[in-house]
Amino acid sequence: MVDKAISARQTQWLRGVLDLAVLALLAEGGEGYGYTLLQRLAEAGLPDMKAGTLYPLLNRLAADGLLRAEWRAGEGGPGRKYFALTDEGRAALAELGPKWIEFANNSIRLVQRGVQE
Repeated sequence: MVDKAISARQTQWLRGVLDLAVLALLAEGGEGYGYTLLQRLAEAGLPDMKAGTLYPLLNRLAADGLLRAEWRAGEGGPGRKYFALTDEGRAALAELGPKWIEFANNSIRLVQRGVQE
């Protein structure tokens, strides 16, 4: 039962940062499609992301005007939907990123105090 509760908590943590993590990856790499973004999230230490979580998020960010989406024909395979930041997406990252960092740092300090007790 404890393992299930821990897993649920970690899922909540990921939901809290996933929007900004995706915006940051796209700011860093220019553009990407779902599978490459899943790989890059895993490489960044956010593993076990499911496509069923990421794709709706990408579409929501595009609908909100934070991402531009473009279908491109695949080379010998199916087409892919590429995503890139819009100016509005860059502005959102610039505004919310530092706020998230402050929140995360404050949370880390608080939890460390409790763990060290």
